[in-house]
Amino acid sequence: MKLFVSILVVATLVLSFSVAPASAGWQEKAEARRAALAEKPDSKALCPILAPWPWKCGCADFDSDGDGVMDGKDQCPGTPLGAVVDKKGCPVDSDKDGVPDGIDKCPNTPAGMKVDAKGCPVDSDKDGVPDGVDKCPGTPEGATVDKDGCPSDADKDGVYDGIDTCPNTPAGAKVDAKGCPMDSDKDGVFDGIDKCPNTPAGAKVDETGCPAEVKAFIDTGKIVSTKILFDSGKATLKPESKQELDAIGAVLAQCADMKIEIAGHTDSQGADDLNMKLSEERAAAVRDYILKNFSQCKPDFFVAKGYGETKPVATNATAEGRQQNRRVEFSIVK
Repeated sequence: MKLFVSILVVATLVLSFSVAPASAGWQEKAEARRAALAEKPDSKALCPILAPWPWKCGCADFDSDGDGVMDGKDQCPGTPLGAVVDKKGCPVDSDKDGVPDGIDKCPNTPAGMKVDAKGCPVDSDKDGVPDGVDKCPGTPEGATVDKDGCPSDADKDGVYDGIDTCPNTPAGAKVDAKGCPMDSDKDGVFDGIDKCPNTPAGAKVDETGCPAEVKAFIDTGKIVSTKILFDSGKATLKPESKQELDAIGAVLAQCADMKIEIAGHTDSQGADDLNMKLSEERAAAVRDYILKNFSQCKPDFFVAKGYGETKPVATNATAEGRQQNRRVEFSIVK
């Protein structure tokens, strides 16, 4: 009698399991069957005749992962709860993102996109283009991007559209972190375009940012002065030379990135070798004055040379001619 009852209980459980393995409340029914079998351990002796699952002699769990496919046929045991499976018990993943249907909260993810645990595309840089498709990951927040996720920069100033506060910066102008042009000397011509970036305050400039006298120097490449005076036979600057030197220094300071030669010249009075040495010393004295009084000017950009009496521009036969020959020339050499 006891054996008959056991057979009846097991047969009832098997019948209910085989008729509706994936019906609603399957997990609850499975738990109930497990409990019933646990109360009647003798029924385990009947496991070999419980076809088609003779290998489940323990009779404690027919569908371990609850996916509706019996363990004996389930080729993918351990399927996550809620995943849609095929007849072999393997998860279905329609959009091929690695997250099974049924669990996937974003079931139509485009191919190639990286997804999170819920199956939804990840966008690390928050630019609207998901990782995996984004060709420019790490785009700064707020930057405008194209379909590939790469930032655009309409004015080519190095600051991306969407972040650029001044989106129409002229080509070549230097900008700050917000994309706005800088104007260090406040002359109205932007750094990077300004050919004279150290113009004194209040000076009138042309479209290149240079005062008229500076532009003339740049255009001609030379300044010739006969008003820089020295003590006779010496390289000592006379006080009355200061005004001329300061005026020329102000021009040179606007050309601080140019290589400039300071050349000393003498008339033909005196010995040739002495005139050569004197002209070199006078050129050096002028250079030293400029460097001392104009911080924008750097030593590497100035070359002091003496030519003595070898390059006259006028006759040495007259006092007027000799005065023209005693000169200092400033030339752009690079």
